[in-house]
Amino acid sequence: MPAGHDQFLEDLALKVLGQERVETLRTLACCEGTLNMTRIALNLSRYVKGVTERHGEISRSLFPGYPIRSISNGVHSASWTAPAFQHDSHIPNWRSDFLALRYAESIDCGEILAAHDETKRELINEANRLSKGGLDHHEFTIGFARRATGYKRPTLILRDRERLKQIASKFGTLQLIFAGKAHPQDQEGKALIREIVGAHGQMPAGIKLVHLRNYDVRAARLMVAGVDLWLNTPRPPMEASGTSGMKAAHNGVPSLSIYNGWWLEGCVEGVTGWGVGLHDRDTHHSNDEDARDLYTALEERILPMYKHEKGRWSEIMRSTIALNASFFNTHRMLQEYYVQAYREQHSIGQ
Repeated sequence: MPAGHDQFLEDLALKVLGQERVETLRTLACCEGTLNMTRIALNLSRYVKGVTERHGEISRSLFPGYPIRSISNGVHSASWTAPAFQHDSHIPNWRSDFLALRYAESIDCGEILAAHDETKRELINEANRLSKGGLDHHEFTIGFARRATGYKRPTLILRDRERLKQIASKFGTLQLIFAGKAHPQDQEGKALIREIVGAHGQMPAGIKLVHLRNYDVRAARLMVAGVDLWLNTPRPPMEASGTSGMKAAHNGVPSLSIYNGWWLEGCVEGVTGWGVGLHDRDTHHSNDEDARDLYTALEERILPMYKHEKGRWSEIMRSTIALNASFFNTHRMLQEYYVQAYREQHSIGQ
């Protein structure tokens, strides 16, 4: 995304930095007509990395010749795990030992379902208080919450409302909870929020939709723990990582996500969640095709299990903790930073 690579006119660079510094930057190919901040970082850093394996690949294609590696992002487990899912009696050291969460596989599935029922009630009560949406904690609830911008495609699930209506007629009411803010200068992002807000009250029978205003960390904690399914629909390959699904996984919430960012590493189909679109990294679907894949996943794989095979569903919830939460956390991430970036590069520098 151009917004991720700041550039400034050379006249401004000369005014701020002076002729000598600009000439030095020219020798590094960082100031050829414009001052390119990404080029400066690439040339003056000892270690360069992407925030997922896929982000590293894309970055190497954008900036050939630079040794760009990757360390996948993670989230702080203790901050994003709801009280009902804090596993002290089963895994006493889960806050300090990131691998300990793999032992979630030993937790009884009934306990996981009971914990989720508690977190879901909290979310539905708060969503109804904020939006008067008339949501019911017994109904299947999908969550989508992140920065509102075009490439994240928050309205992809609304693309064919008649298809949504047909799915709801087979499996019961579907509830959609949206949240997120747009950058003040992102006109497309703000338009998407208006579209979602405007859809409230205009959805077909069997579909309930709310958008939570003034989204903040408290609301985020409720959402990642309380929904039944976490939705992520970025346009490949635009998502460098994404972390909201990692937070959901810490609370046993599986993802339905486009194959992009961290989900290329985290998706074990039918075990930690489900993929949408094409797994081929160099071929991508249109919006219509991705939407059709999304509806098919809901209709043929996700809702039949949720409605009729609660045991299998609870096993998937448990697996998201044991497989995804145990890896996509900051303890593992910082250990990789230390080993791969700081210790190794310091040794090279010496």
